[in-house]
Amino acid sequence: MQLREGDEEHQPLGATSAARTVVAVRGWHKFAAREGITSHDPAAAVKPPSPAKRLPKALPLSDVEAILEAAGSPETTLSLRDRALLELLYGTGARISEAVGLDVDDIDLEQGSVKLHGKGGKERIVPIGSYARAAIVGYLSRSRPQLATAKTPAGAMFLNARGGRLSRQSAWTVLVRSAERAGVTRDVSPHTLRHSFATHLLDGGADVRVVQELLGHASVTTTQVYTLVTVDNLREVFATAHPRAH
Repeated sequence: MQLREGDEEHQPLGATSAARTVVAVRGWHKFAAREGITSHDPAAAVKPPSPAKRLPKALPLSDVEAILEAAGSPETTLSLRDRALLELLYGTGARISEAVGLDVDDIDLEQGSVKLHGKGGKERIVPIGSYARAAIVGYLSRSRPQLATAKTPAGAMFLNARGGRLSRQSAWTVLVRSAERAGVTRDVSPHTLRHSFATHLLDGGADVRVVQELLGHASVTTTQVYTLVTVDNLREVFATAHPRAH
């Protein structure tokens, strides 16, 4: 079975489509063997192709800065919240679920750190820089008191216009609208800021194991995909700057 080569009449299948086809074939043979239709399972040793490793898409720093500026301008109750949210996402590499699940007590402004509640109940302490800290101070002092109501969940950090905890969908909308106002045409998502956080750290010389801890990855192998992006950046700079690169 040659799923990936194709011929003049049929285009070769991509890795994902080929994997689905192999899984379906293996399932059929397994069923046939179990039901006694065949005496053995000829597909038992067949493994689906490994999916192609997708490189994370990071934004240039100029785009990130434009989005953050757009989120906080003009200054309103909601824009103060939006700026604090996006500054925290980019400044800590937090997952969107970790950000919207924060309580006020998870943030230590004096120490400049935030406690993120990650997958599997794992917690990690991540430093926050001066930009994120200033945005959070502005939100907590001038915006959150205006949004909070008698029904606000105790301690909830990021609130919606009705005083409830901000949802993942609403946080996504905050980012997309800020990107539109900033004139950033690339597709963006909260995970884009997480990717950008990691890529920009590695570009700046951070050790991959430090980035692993900041992102909350269980294995450094997961984090190392970002090093591929960094190598691509180095290759591009080399190609344009070195006189004997071509």
